[in-house]
Amino acid sequence: MELEKLTDAIVAGNLPTATALVNEAVSEGVAPQTIISDYLIKGMETIGARFGAGQAFVPNLLMSARAMKGCLDILKPLLKGDTSVSFGKVVIGTVKGDLHDIGKNLVASMFEGSGFEVVNLGIDISADKFVTALQETGADILALSALLTTTMNYMKEVVQAVENAGLRDKVKIMVGGAPLNAEFASEVGADAYTSDANEAVVVAKRLLGRAS
Repeated sequence: MELEKLTDAIVAGNLPTATALVNEAVSEGVAPQTIISDYLIKGMETIGARFGAGQAFVPNLLMSARAMKGCLDILKPLLKGDTSVSFGKVVIGTVKGDLHDIGKNLVASMFEGSGFEVVNLGIDISADKFVTALQETGADILALSALLTTTMNYMKEVVQAVENAGLRDKVKIMVGGAPLNAEFASEVGADAYTSDANEAVVVAKRLLGRAS
């Protein structure tokens, strides 16, 4: 079979075609790790690059991420404990007092579609809940989202709580949301600010020294 078609299906966001090709590849004995690293992630990188160049848009990213997730749902049970598929583990959530979900979920989808393990805590998450999630998961990255100027300052409390728990040197902290910028990220003690979902993936890989 021509596995390049699988990459094309991810770029196109064609879930039925992508999953059918994955099932066919598995039946022909192609290693799950090879399918993921050589074809699926390549597709997500392609659509991400197009988004960055203004040649694709948020709906395209969402469709590609959905197709990728469908493929990963098939392949992950076949990996038999092989953790090399993962770039790292991300805990993500919208901070306390903020109920906005769409942007955060898009970032979470892009992370998962690009080979990260994702723990999505949801909305209105307190500093204590973020810290507990980090302790329970051993995550590499904490991603904080806020869409309101009234809630964005709570990120500083989260960063401080992570530091108080003795975890600050073990996790990279990323922040994002409409009212934020790089200067704000620096002020609250975060490692990075990103303005969109594709950039979040690129920056996360760079922070972990796994840039492709």
